[in-house]
Amino acid sequence: MKNDIRPIGVFDSGLGGLTTVSELRRTMPEENIVYFGHPARGPNGPRSRETVRRYARQDMRVLLSRGVKMIVAACNTASASLLPEDIEKLPVPFVEVLHPAVEVAAAATRNGRIGLIGTPATIRSGAYERAMHLVNPKAQIIASPCALFVPLVENGFTAPDNEVTRLVAEQYLAQVRKSGADTLILGCTHYPVLKPVISRIMGGGVTLVDSGQEAAHAAKRCLMQYDMCNLSRTAGSVEYFVSDSTETFAENARPIVGEPVAGRAVQIDIESV
Repeated sequence: MKNDIRPIGVFDSGLGGLTTVSELRRTMPEENIVYFGHPARGPNGPRSRETVRRYARQDMRVLLSRGVKMIVAACNTASASLLPEDIEKLPVPFVEVLHPAVEVAAAATRNGRIGLIGTPATIRSGAYERAMHLVNPKAQIIASPCALFVPLVENGFTAPDNEVTRLVAEQYLAQVRKSGADTLILGCTHYPVLKPVISRIMGGGVTLVDSGQEAAHAAKRCLMQYDMCNLSRTAGSVEYFVSDSTETFAENARPIVGEPVAGRAVQIDIESV
């Protein structure tokens, strides 16, 4: 087996993709990771598909300039917006969050009713419904756009007992609960930060599918398939790059990644890449 020490590249519009980074580190602690967050042009949720595609292509160019061996799109909106030709042009393997989550949800559901929460752009795209139809044509997806979840996470409204977050979540999840769905896809990588609130509202009988977590598992399978794993027995490193304030990023990132980020994030001019 080869020993490929090149880093895995991960991108998102802001902080949400850090939940995927955390899952990658748990799944493959020896792998090096380069994360690029693009808050200067985020969030992606309210934007048009073409705009999201353009930003995603820029993000991938940034990661390629850092010598990554794989790209993980840790953004459901980007995953739903990119076209096959965008991915076919890449010189490295590509993993996104949408299809792995669909496969796990299709296997998990017992009654065929699957809830989906995501940004308005992700829900509008219909990408999850199309993907699910290929895996399980009989499954029904009950989708609910949750426009406020991303700003709540980005601004630190994440405590399980936060009353504002609870009230917003109850309203967003009402339709999914009423449908009797037994499985819920967290169709945005920001949403796992709110998992305790969401789980409490949905109840213990509902399986939550974390799209970022499933993408991390898919990334591991992909690296093994192509013989691109890092065989080192030491912990890998994580480099953080952002398109906006490193101070704001570091402050809000620490609770997600579970360690200090201050002084480790580097601001870059995306137009220069």
